[in-house]
Amino acid sequence: MTQQPPETAFSACPHDCPSTCALDVHLDPDGKIKRLNGARDNTYTAGVICAKVARYAERLYHPDRLLKPLRRLGAKGEGRFEEISWDSALDLIAEKFLSAEAEFGAESVWPYHYAGTMGLVQRDSIHRLRHAKGYSRQFDSICTNIAWTGYVAGTGRLAGPDPREMAVSDQIVIWGTNPVATQVNVMTHAISARKKRGARIIVVDVYRTETMKQADIGLIVKPGTDAALACAIMHVLFRDGFADRDYLEKYTDCPDDLQAHLQSRSPEWAAAITGLEASQIEDAARLIGEVKKTYFRLGYGFTRSRNGVVAMHAASSIAAVTGAWQYEGGGAFHNNGAIYELDKEMIEAGSLKDPAVRALDQCLIGRILTGDETALLGGPPVKAMLIQNTNPVSVAPEQDLVKQGFAREDLFTVVHEQFMTETAKMADVVLPATQFLEHDDIYKGGGHQYLILGPRAVEPPEGPRENIFVINEIAGRVDSRPHPGFDMDARDQIAWMLENSGYGTLEDLEAGKWIDLQPDFETAHYLKGFGHVDGRFHFRPGWGHSVSPNRPEGGPLGPWTGMPELPDQWDSIEVADEQHPFRLVTAPARSFLNSTFNETDSSRKKEGRPEVWLRPQDASRFGISDGAKVKMGSRRGVVTLHARLVETLAPGTAISEGIWPNEAFEDGKGINTLTGADPVAPYGGAAFHDTAVWVRAV
Repeated sequence: MTQQPPETAFSACPHDCPSTCALDVHLDPDGKIKRLNGARDNTYTAGVICAKVARYAERLYHPDRLLKPLRRLGAKGEGRFEEISWDSALDLIAEKFLSAEAEFGAESVWPYHYAGTMGLVQRDSIHRLRHAKGYSRQFDSICTNIAWTGYVAGTGRLAGPDPREMAVSDQIVIWGTNPVATQVNVMTHAISARKKRGARIIVVDVYRTETMKQADIGLIVKPGTDAALACAIMHVLFRDGFADRDYLEKYTDCPDDLQAHLQSRSPEWAAAITGLEASQIEDAARLIGEVKKTYFRLGYGFTRSRNGVVAMHAASSIAAVTGAWQYEGGGAFHNNGAIYELDKEMIEAGSLKDPAVRALDQCLIGRILTGDETALLGGPPVKAMLIQNTNPVSVAPEQDLVKQGFAREDLFTVVHEQFMTETAKMADVVLPATQFLEHDDIYKGGGHQYLILGPRAVEPPEGPRENIFVINEIAGRVDSRPHPGFDMDARDQIAWMLENSGYGTLEDLEAGKWIDLQPDFETAHYLKGFGHVDGRFHFRPGWGHSVSPNRPEGGPLGPWTGMPELPDQWDSIEVADEQHPFRLVTAPARSFLNSTFNETDSSRKKEGRPEVWLRPQDASRFGISDGAKVKMGSRRGVVTLHARLVETLAPGTAISEGIWPNEAFEDGKGINTLTGADPVAPYGGAAFHDTAVWVRAV
């Protein structure tokens, strides 16, 4: 008798989003995925997921999905491939990796990855191969580093108040994030607070996002000026008696110095910088001062500027001035990464890591692959790459350089992918990858406090293999140093990590689906002291020496010696000028997630086409009409797209939502042709929302 497949299963969304939603998976009678819903019994997901993940069956069963290993024919980028067997593909990879190692040393092989999946096993097992072979390491700088550094400079620890406390807050300030598009569960809890408690929602951003449309108050600032707004708010808090003196004396490092410093940072001063009216700043500051249970939900967007570290630190400092940390529903939250104390030895083989092996900056991939000696850290050229979970030909900055690098005939590139991305088209070997519902993994939530199991819900089609399979198979063919992790499958890895981290057994987690690791109230709100040695929130971080979750081993990067001693507006952004009169922000689109989902018809239809949004007043200066084809250029390149005229953005601002495939642009040049890779002070990262551009009608 044939066993009927289950009607439902559970999993977790694997994509690069702080929500890491717990999922209920619904299956057809034949065992195929029908639809996904947010898990109602998970108190953070609370039954809600974004529309693009709800439609995941469209992606899982897409006709363009990669199903067989492929070997390149013809020139790189031409798109001609032939099918080969898995054994043939893996043998060829091993041959090329060993050849590069023999001629140029092991550091000439660079395993390159990022967050296409956030699964701890499938994402991070690449490090086990890296460390076991002595291949070049990777400095992860592309997304989180600027934001994390700015937040931890104040708190001393990457953690904060329980995100579910937004639902019991009296006021939620959503700053530099568009959760309607990028992390919908933030809105679930914020709107719950408004419905049940009459809570106010304040949104700060550079244009009227879908989130701002749902806010009670929206503050539209010029890109890169968030710190000026934060400082003016704190000026008013001190001036008008809203600063909590007792809290400041007990929990912060230099409140008197901060107050003196901010005396000249008035709303009028900030208005001239931000584009806001001084009265808007006064009103917002008064509301923040009067409502002690104010929860600051600080996102990644406003930190993707050259002064982003300073801006994040300034914004998070407001909660310390008011003493909002003392209250349930109060404080400042960015990410909960520090609460997960996981032993990942079997996954990553950290015991085999050699600190002498160089760590190449992932943001500088274009410079690295085109032979920049500084970016190569004085080591050998990169001659071979294994790429998993990322699409650098589309998502990395300085795209022209990235393309030049991947076009090298002497670079052997392996891409393990689900679809024929721009990066896969440049590969010598393309390996088909499973999707998250087809393999086992485990996930931690940056935007919440759950460790969530993601078990296999359906069998993959014949052909695709999971990441850990590829890592273990390559290791066995390239004379890798032995490590027990290479003999484990994903379930073994999860079980070992749980038991050695003190989180019970895999069987326990399968029964419970997730583990709530939220610290107690006093710990989460730093009422036992902040994470610094002195136990205080630091208004004076000591840039260049400040703590950070991800400091480069070689010391600070970027122009860190010019960073302000105390919270302040720092004019290190790429300034608009006569030749480049606009400041470009490459914001996330609601239906895409980085370059994921831009292959599905429903997402592309909802987004329309690549566009740049301009204010009508700005557009008229250059003879640009609504819907017109335009060229947009920076100091790094030029792209072709269409203009959309909208009233609701700051003067001199250009917005281009979403990472469209390069092929969606008329000239094949994607939006990251315009963005720069210069490391941001103090510890690196790329300023994706900080680009001076010109726009002209075609």
